[in-house]
Amino acid sequence: MATIFSRIIAGEIPSYKVAEDENYYAFLDINPLTKGHTLVVPKQEVDYIFDLDDQSLAGMMLFAKKVAAKIQREIACTRVAVVVLGLEVPHAHIHLIPIQSENDVDFHREKLKLTPEEFCEIADKLSR
Repeated sequence: MATIFSRIIAGEIPSYKVAEDENYYAFLDINPLTKGHTLVVPKQEVDYIFDLDDQSLAGMMLFAKKVAAKIQREIACTRVAVVVLGLEVPHAHIHLIPIQSENDVDFHREKLKLTPEEFCEIADKLSR
């Protein structure tokens, strides 16, 4: 059965797309820690990030670097944190989180509640 991320990539489930190429897809996390919290996933369905072949893993990081540069440019933040947890969904993914301090990367704290309009506005900024 396809993962939720594969279904998002296929367009079966809507997402707030930020970037896409032939191998990778980036979209806003719908339970963000901060505004602009983005997920980067390979289109290839692989459960664990380190099970990707070397070329795919390197390509994913280079794709994430481009997305992070857009986040840094468009969202007020000190840095863009890169987090790989990999337990929430059995599909390799990277969290790109705009942060002001390390406290912004606490996955146990309450998530932001954004409106669809806010998500659309952020996705539009980041997809330019």
